[in-house]
Amino acid sequence: MATFGTLSSRLTDTFKNLRAKGKLSAADVDGTVREIRRALLEADVSLDVVKDFTGKVRERALGDEVNRALNPAQQVVQIVNEELIEVLGGDQRRLQFAKNPPTVIMLAGLQGAGKTTLAGKLAKWLKGQGHTPLLVACDLQRPNAVTQLGVVAEQAGVAIFAPEPGNGVGDPVKVAKRGVAEAKTKQHDFVIIDTAGRLGVDAEMMKQASDIRKATDPDEVLFVIDSLIGQDAVATAQAFQEGVDFTGVVLTKLDGDQRGGAALSIRGVTGRPILFASTGEGLDDFEPFHPDRMASRILDLGDILTLIEQAQSAFDEEEAKKVAEKIAKDAFTLNDFLSQMQQLRGAGSIKKMMGMLPGMGKMKDQLENFDDREIVRTEAIIQSMTMEERENPKILNGSRRLRIAKGSGMTVTDVNSLVQRFEQAAKMMKTVARGGMPQIPGMGPIPGMGGHGGKKKQQQKGKGAKRSGNPAKRAQTPAEAPATAGGSGFGLGKGGGAGAAPSAEEMEKLQQMLGGGLR
Repeated sequence: MATFGTLSSRLTDTFKNLRAKGKLSAADVDGTVREIRRALLEADVSLDVVKDFTGKVRERALGDEVNRALNPAQQVVQIVNEELIEVLGGDQRRLQFAKNPPTVIMLAGLQGAGKTTLAGKLAKWLKGQGHTPLLVACDLQRPNAVTQLGVVAEQAGVAIFAPEPGNGVGDPVKVAKRGVAEAKTKQHDFVIIDTAGRLGVDAEMMKQASDIRKATDPDEVLFVIDSLIGQDAVATAQAFQEGVDFTGVVLTKLDGDQRGGAALSIRGVTGRPILFASTGEGLDDFEPFHPDRMASRILDLGDILTLIEQAQSAFDEEEAKKVAEKIAKDAFTLNDFLSQMQQLRGAGSIKKMMGMLPGMGKMKDQLENFDDREIVRTEAIIQSMTMEERENPKILNGSRRLRIAKGSGMTVTDVNSLVQRFEQAAKMMKTVARGGMPQIPGMGPIPGMGGHGGKKKQQQKGKGAKRSGNPAKRAQTPAEAPATAGGSGFGLGKGGGAGAAPSAEEMEKLQQMLGGGLR
């Protein structure tokens, strides 16, 4: 399910009841605020944050901005959205760079929060931004923590400084100081220090983290916290704030957080901004935290900006232009189809991307059942074809399809389905490229796009043709005018009789209506 799925469902259900009302009374507002309070408490949000949040929403909802609004319900949603943004931190806060490199970032947090993996994610993200980060292994207590950081560094393609083997051997404060010096010598512009954690907050851990901070004077101290622990995040954060005094927060395992208690509580209690969020197990499942975008996701309003950013990072602009030209020339092949799918897969989880679209909360069951591996299966089918078959799918006879099915581990039905989908997609893209409106399978003609109402016309025709069987009644009924009398079907006729041609003035009006298409 999507991030904060449970909270999102509760809030959107609450707003449904308001949309039918033209004007909101104080009782309507109180009822809505009560439901919002209940939803937040069930989401394990801190009680102080809930009281403050609902108080502000109620005050604004009873004010003039809602009473004067044309759509009061929409105005209440807007107020909740704005207050959610404020609770999550307001404006996005970026990393603070050092005036003289390297910029030193120290990671702190409990054991199991995902600090070591997050160090690799942050390093890879910084590398993608054009920086040269160095990972420093200062978690010398946890078994194999140094080895794990080495593996993560190799996967991220970044350098690591690990002079001590760990497993209880070595002084983490000395390693941290030597790591910063190493970065200056090797000209790394970022240093990421991975520190030790504990299963709970204790004095020894706090002293060690505080000593590393004093020794390295980091530009950022990021508190890494597991999103799934809910309100417990508040007590842990306050303890770290007193012991180490962090400058920002990183939320891990956000993709599994259905309630959102930690994210909504931590900013309000500590006053420290959330800088990043980890949204999966892969090193690429990492993104800067945008309070406005997260609020939109919670209210099922979508997150189009993040979706666009992901697409831009994955798709090659030159390749897209070439494909567009091929579509326009009716030269789009299965090879191009395969290339587009591979780029789409490179953008990340399709399920996650679809979840960023507005209103997708209503389709959460369908999203849950969507299998990202379907693209891999489609790739296997296309890659089992010869180059000639990919360029010209029309030559795919029964024996060829059977061979492709065996080669890809799929069935002939799957191959047939892929070919049909490809032909439909190519036809739709060709129509769009030529400026037309495609008819989507399973949907009727789009109003105003040249649809035909054949059945309706037949019914009307049948209605007009009915006559009474009683001659006396038939004599009393006035004779019906022919269907063509009174002008054309555009309503421009002036009763010129059956078959009367439209005048020049009518033709001129008709041309204007159709954009000059009859010239």
